[in-house]
Amino acid sequence: MDNKNIIKSEIIYQEGLRFVAVSNSNHAIVLDSKKDVGGFESANSPMELLSIALIGCTAMDVISIIKKMRENVTDFRVFFEGIRAQEHPKVFTSIKLIYQFKGKDLKYENLEKAVKLSYEKYCSVSNMLKKAVDIQYEIKVIQD
Repeated sequence: MDNKNIIKSEIIYQEGLRFVAVSNSNHAIVLDSKKDVGGFESANSPMELLSIALIGCTAMDVISIIKKMRENVTDFRVFFEGIRAQEHPKVFTSIKLIYQFKGKDLKYENLEKAVKLSYEKYCSVSNMLKKAVDIQYEIKVIQD
């Protein structure tokens, strides 16, 4: 197996429920939890990081595809709305992604194609998660 296909990560305990994690890229991130469960609320929780991983992955795909299509996007955002189970393990039971594009003369068909390509082919995070949870998406366009 090629080494570029292997991701290695490490997490180091700090205090309370705060940890510092590092992976192949050698960039550190801090994780924490709510005060009522022993955290300090000083950083994102693991489930928040999962949501960020999903929208980060798909956003990178979509903007790369949109640039190749030469769409004039001046602002692009992806919003995550996840509903979690009330009982442990409190997994996401449904996820909705809202892709918001702003620009001049944007072609909806191209934006939709980029989102579909990310969802169906390129985004490794969504392709893993959709095996366990229903993921829906919506596309909003704001013309300049």
